[in-house]
Amino acid sequence: MSSPQTDTTRWYSGISRYQWLVLIIASAGWVFDVYEGQIFNITRGDMLSELLQGDQAAVKGWGDRFLAIFLLGGTVGGLVFGSLADRYGRRPILIVTILLYSIFSGLTYFANDIYQVGVLRFLVALGIGGEWAVAASMVAEVFPSKARAQAASIFHASSILGTWLAALAGILVATQWRNAYLLGVLPALLIVWVRASVKEPERWQQQVDQEAEQSNKHLAGSFRDLLLNPRWSGRAFGGLMLAAVGLGTFWSVTVAGQDLVKELLLRTGTAAEDVGGMAKFAYGIVQASGGGLGLLAFGPIAARFGRKPAFVGFQLLALLIVPVVCFVPQSYTQMLFILPVFGFLTLGMHAGYAIYFPELFPTHLRATGASFCFNGGRMLAVPVLLFSGWLKEQPDMQLRYAVLGLSTLFLVGVVIILMMPETRNQELPE
Repeated sequence: MSSPQTDTTRWYSGISRYQWLVLIIASAGWVFDVYEGQIFNITRGDMLSELLQGDQAAVKGWGDRFLAIFLLGGTVGGLVFGSLADRYGRRPILIVTILLYSIFSGLTYFANDIYQVGVLRFLVALGIGGEWAVAASMVAEVFPSKARAQAASIFHASSILGTWLAALAGILVATQWRNAYLLGVLPALLIVWVRASVKEPERWQQQVDQEAEQSNKHLAGSFRDLLLNPRWSGRAFGGLMLAAVGLGTFWSVTVAGQDLVKELLLRTGTAAEDVGGMAKFAYGIVQASGGGLGLLAFGPIAARFGRKPAFVGFQLLALLIVPVVCFVPQSYTQMLFILPVFGFLTLGMHAGYAIYFPELFPTHLRATGASFCFNGGRMLAVPVLLFSGWLKEQPDMQLRYAVLGLSTLFLVGVVIILMMPETRNQELPE
């Protein structure tokens, strides 16, 4: 891969209307993708209490099981649909994945028992896992190298709109959790837009034509080529572990921001009935806003200094901010000032997955490889999630110390990225 000369023009100079359109459509799909995941986190207390008739012990257990089911569904969907996107094209698989999570989210409105919800959450996750891989690959292939990092960063940062939407929906529906899942049907309308506006990226079409001439179509979306070809296998497993660290720390550290707020409020004498709403606002709006800025910032930082330095810097600073958010705030107001920084540093690196993973693989493996890294990382994050839950439940373990200990995973992420290749200023591999 050759390195093009550094372009001193603004990154968005020369970007066409069609390229912006692809970014908007990919981001819209990702917004609702994230909504489908976050709405369960926000409504699961009311949902499970109703379906389990108030058995709070069962509510806690089923909540963890559903999260594991969701991660499993996302992994399976990402691997399957990522491979299919490399074989049959980005547009048709994008349509299928959006339709999948839209329909089964809407059907959750009618769920009457715990097992129906479990099946529906798995099916929703299938679509969510597949949509990210396809959309991230499209953005990487449509935008030129000088704008790829910024465009992919905007794409991934749009997730914050999904978090906000879920938080607002959770507040508006209150205990009427079923209504929040009806909103999940809306992204099905994107399909009309996708069919009318999106065409296959030129890189993918050229790859198809080349494979037809060389009778090599079996290599498109091939897990054998991805995992057994030494040129790609190291990148695939390295990306998988990098994502596992990021997703593991997300569920065990970043999401714990809401529980840290609750603990602080109860410790400082806030009325129990007020704690839930205040914690939702602090996490879903304030911390999420800082996280969104971090996602947006990662792209320009990665474009200027490189992908590896950006990952290293964010993970080291995330390690430093965790003890601050755990032990420094002595009031709700102080916590509200620190949470945006906490969100910025612990969540911002996730934009790097949309930037970095598609750059590691050739066109015939791009969606497959990116999905293997990101969605495979979901499965490796499950043991971290289970250990986190066990650790936080120990009678002698304070939440703040548990979160502090789990944050040492960021150091593992630093070691992993140092062993990975740098892709800044390089064309996508073919």
